Amino acid sequence: MAVITMMKHLFNISMLMVTAMLLFSCSTDKAIRKGDQYYAIYEYVEAAKEYKKAYRKLGTKEKTKRGVVAWKMAECYRRTNNAARAMGSYKNAIRYNYPDSLAHRYLGDVLLVTGDYKQAAASYEKFLEIAPDDRLAQVGLKTAQQSMEWKKNPTNYIVKRANELNGLRSDFCPMYVGSDTTMIVTTSTRKEANGTDISGVTGQKCADMFLTKRNDKGKWQKTELIQGESNSAYEDGACAFTPDGKMMYFTRCVTDDQFPRFAAIYRSPRTDASWGKPEFVKISSDTLASYAHPAVSPDGEWLYFASDMAGGMGGFDIWRFYIGGNKFKEGILENAGEQINTEGNEMFPAFGPYGDLYFSSNGYPGMGGLDIFCAKEINDSTYEVSNMKAPINSNADDFGITFAPNLYRGYFSSNRNDARGWDHIYSFYLPETVHMLSGWLYEKDGYELPEGTIHMIGNDGSKSTFGVMNDGSYSTRVNPGVEYVLLGTCKGHLNAMQELKTTEASGRVDYQLDFELASITRPVLIENIFYEFDKATLTPESTTSLDELVTLLENNPNVTIELGAHCDFRGRDAYNERLSQKRAEAVVAYLIEHGIEAERLTAKGYGESRPKTILKKLTEKYTFLKENDVLTEDFINKLESEEQQEICHQLNRRTEFRVLRTTYKLYE
Repeated sequence: MAVITMMKHLFNISMLMVTAMLLFSCSTDKAIRKGDQYYAIYEYVEAAKEYKKAYRKLGTKEKTKRGVVAWKMAECYRRTNNAARAMGSYKNAIRYNYPDSLAHRYLGDVLLVTGDYKQAAASYEKFLEIAPDDRLAQVGLKTAQQSMEWKKNPTNYIVKRANELNGLRSDFCPMYVGSDTTMIVTTSTRKEANGTDISGVTGQKCADMFLTKRNDKGKWQKTELIQGESNSAYEDGACAFTPDGKMMYFTRCVTDDQFPRFAAIYRSPRTDASWGKPEFVKISSDTLASYAHPAVSPDGEWLYFASDMAGGMGGFDIWRFYIGGNKFKEGILENAGEQINTEGNEMFPAFGPYGDLYFSSNGYPGMGGLDIFCAKEINDSTYEVSNMKAPINSNADDFGITFAPNLYRGYFSSNRNDARGWDHIYSFYLPETVHMLSGWLYEKDGYELPEGTIHMIGNDGSKSTFGVMNDGSYSTRVNPGVEYVLLGTCKGHLNAMQELKTTEASGRVDYQLDFELASITRPVLIENIFYEFDKATLTPESTTSLDELVTLLENNPNVTIELGAHCDFRGRDAYNERLSQKRAEAVVAYLIEHGIEAERLTAKGYGESRPKTILKKLTEKYTFLKENDVLTEDFINKLESEEQQEICHQLNRRTEFRVLRTTYKLYE
């Protein structure tokens, strides 16, 4: 009887375990099915969440199923720019023997985006062993091999993050309003965007178009929603304008909980500062394709855009649609051709100075992700496509460029340096030849002088006066092949003069000149003045500092100074006074010999009577000293070590000058 009872108990436990396993399996399959439903309507963020649930529930023995779910997760992360998570998921798919070898190529793609070029190359090589003729893998391998070299040798473009145009979410696709560079429209998911839903595609609010204006001083003002009816509760953005700025074309992505909806292009007319009701632009009868990222040609005749419609080269291609004259309704539609389009994705067309076509692509060798390319038309049927390289391009997605009319400057968008994959706007400009002078203006033995001013005169007739920044730094543009004289000034200090001769070099050239100003109100140390032991004879090593003092006095001809020599307290008082007097006289003699009037110079030997008072700057070098310490005999004898005592003796043995008058021969 006991045996029968025990058998029933074990049977019940077994049934419970089987039931639990079935329920667990059903739960896993349900999450996968739900993920597939989200994936089918392009809501990759939500799909990834469901796949992740399923992956966590699958046991390590279910390798085949784990590989499939890992692949699906990876695809969601790749399509939402989450390269780090995509990388981990592709690795898991490969680890669990996911059968599609594309996992190796896609792993290479996301490794490029993370900047791991070595591992990216290894992934592409692995894939090419299986599919040696795959062009996109060949492109990826070349990208991995050349990117480091492009980073080491960037072009002359200057790129900076445009904080004045960025919000706290994604901001992208900046576009000047026609030829008006005082207004720029950007696409953004910032909190002020319309609608309350979070997009299952991006995980952010649906994007809207925002306008930013420059004020009379050239500064960008607060970014606000564009006025009118163009923005909706759906995704709106990636816009373009006709040359006169009176018509806006933009992309709208309508979402649907049941069916996938494709991107379409709309247009809105401008009335004063507002945009009218959007009109759908029917480009083709292909309803299973997306039409996005419009750009209007400089002559206003053609609408360029990106589409994955049938008849292209693969992925998204650049197409153009005739919108000029009376032929708009006839629907003249052309592919930009195989010289521009590849098996990869060509997107975000735009026009630069002199009508060159710019676009983003991952189908050419680049630096990773989408890179920006320029297509120069050589003749009516031939284009030369070139990568803009670093720093315009990076290992992330770089796209949506806009140029100020006839200038190689403007803005573009990129998700570089953002772990979330969010896009931000960057400014750029190309200095064809820029020579920059920079440096610091500071007090001798002290700190920066933010009240200082620099005067600059060039032998090309140029004159300028400018202040320094709060940290004492300055930066100014100078012309190639010019000789400049610069004077650094600050109230309460002697002037300091510098000379600069710029080269004829093209491109970016940087020069640096620092201005060290001597105080008028306190003694100034003359560094590196050396005498022979126990004598007043100057050593050759003193020449450099003394020559600098000669120059300082020549640059300040109305100044008279006292040369003061000091000894440490060791030795007899009378002896120290005589030695220090002779040393001060030796310095005066050198200055007179080099052209300084004797009437401007006074020699004074102080012996040990004026021990040094420590200034704050010196405490950074000698941490055992404090500001305003006076190095008396009693102070030095109380120090802990002989080394510290010797340092103080050296500081006391010094030659200084102090300004007596600033009006010498001023009124003659």
